[in-house]
Amino acid sequence: MNVGDRVRLLTGTEEGIVTRLLDSELVEVAIDNDFTIPVLRREVVVVAQEEGKNFDRAAPDLGPGQAPGRNANASKKDNTKRPSATPAAPKPVQPSLQEALAAVASSGKGVAKPAGSSGPSAAGAKQPAAAKGLFLALVHQSPELLGVTLINNTEADVLFTYGEETSARPYRALAADKLGPKASTKPLSFLHLKDFETWPAVVFQLLPTKLNGDAAYELLNKRQAFKASTFYGSQKPAPVIGKDAYLFQLDEKAAAAIAPEKLAAEALTPAPAAPAKPVGVDAAALKAQLSGDAPAKPAAVVAAATPAPAAPVVAPPHEVDLHLEALRPDNKEELSNTAILRLQLDAFEDTLSRALATNMHEIVFIHGMGNGVLRKEIHRQLSRNKDIKFFEDARKEKFGFGATLVRLK
Repeated sequence: MNVGDRVRLLTGTEEGIVTRLLDSELVEVAIDNDFTIPVLRREVVVVAQEEGKNFDRAAPDLGPGQAPGRNANASKKDNTKRPSATPAAPKPVQPSLQEALAAVASSGKGVAKPAGSSGPSAAGAKQPAAAKGLFLALVHQSPELLGVTLINNTEADVLFTYGEETSARPYRALAADKLGPKASTKPLSFLHLKDFETWPAVVFQLLPTKLNGDAAYELLNKRQAFKASTFYGSQKPAPVIGKDAYLFQLDEKAAAAIAPEKLAAEALTPAPAAPAKPVGVDAAALKAQLSGDAPAKPAAVVAAATPAPAAPVVAPPHEVDLHLEALRPDNKEELSNTAILRLQLDAFEDTLSRALATNMHEIVFIHGMGNGVLRKEIHRQLSRNKDIKFFEDARKEKFGFGATLVRLK
C-alpha cells in the first residue's frame, strides 16, 4: 500500500485516497478528497485498476508525463464523466447585411468573416515556452486537497529523495526514486488547505545524471517552507503536466559540475594509515638489562597477546528453577525483596538468551506463586520478545500455577 492508492473501507462503502502512512499499522485516508481519517491498514483494501475497466468506472485523471501508482487510483462511478457522442462542428455564424457591406467597402472585395473567427495573427500566436528546471508543484486533487508533485522539465534524469520536517519530528524520509526527463511523479504526499498553518517544510535532495554524460554534478539540497504572503501568488501553469499549480523552482541555482581535476585529486589522496597495533615489551628482558645481568641490547618486543577465544554457549536445562535457594544454595546474607527480584530476573534473562542461542525448542521457568510479581515481569518480557512463539502455564498437575512453559521459534 502506497501514498496515492485508492482504497475502500471494509466496514462501509466509502472510498478514499491514502494521503499518509502514519506507522506500520495506521494510514491516513482522504474520503472524497474532502476530509481525512486515520484507518487501520487491515480495515482497508486497495481498489485495483482493473475494477475501473470491468465496472465502468472513470479512469484516473493524470496529466502528461504522470504515471499511475502500482495500484492505480480508480475513481468512483460517475456517469457524468463518460464520453458522449462527438459533437458536431458549430456552423459558422453568417454575417449580417450591414457587416457584409462594411467588409466590401473596406477591402473593395471579399466576404466578411463570421463572428468569432480569428485572424492570421491570432492563429500564429505561440504559448510562452515553459521554464526549464526542476519544480515542486502543489496540484489540486480537489478544492481543498493538494498533491505534492516533483516535475522534471530538463533533458536529464534526476535521482531524488523527498522528506518532511515538522516541529515534532526534525526529518522524515518519505520517498526516493529516479525521475526521467520531461516527466512528473505521482503525488508524493498530500496537504490540506485548511491545515495550511501546520504544513511541514518539504525537503528535496536532487542529483541530475545523464547516461554517457561528460560531467558529474554536485548534490542539490532544497528546503521549501510555505508562507501565506508568497504561497497564494505562486499559482501558475505548471510545465509537463499542463495544469495550474502552486509552483516553486527547486534549482534556481543549477547543480554545479564537478571539475575533472577535483575528482582526480580526490582519487590520488592517500587514505589515512591504520593505527599501529599495540605491542608489548618483554618485562623480564628489560629488567635484566637494567640490572646488568644481560648484555646491552634492545629489549625484546613481542606482539600483543591475541584475545582468548570466547567460551562456547552452553544450553541451559529444560527446567530452570528461579527460587532464591536454587540460584544461591549457600546464600546466608539477608537480601531485600528488590535485590532478590533483580537476581531472579538476571538469571531468567541469561537462561533465555542461552536457550535462543542454542536453538532450543522449549524451556520451563519455575517461578513459584508468591505475590505474582516475578511471574508478571517474566510474562511482560516474553510478550515483547519476537523470538517467542508462545508461552503458557506449565503442567498444572506438576507445577500448579508456579511455572511457565515457553515455546521458542
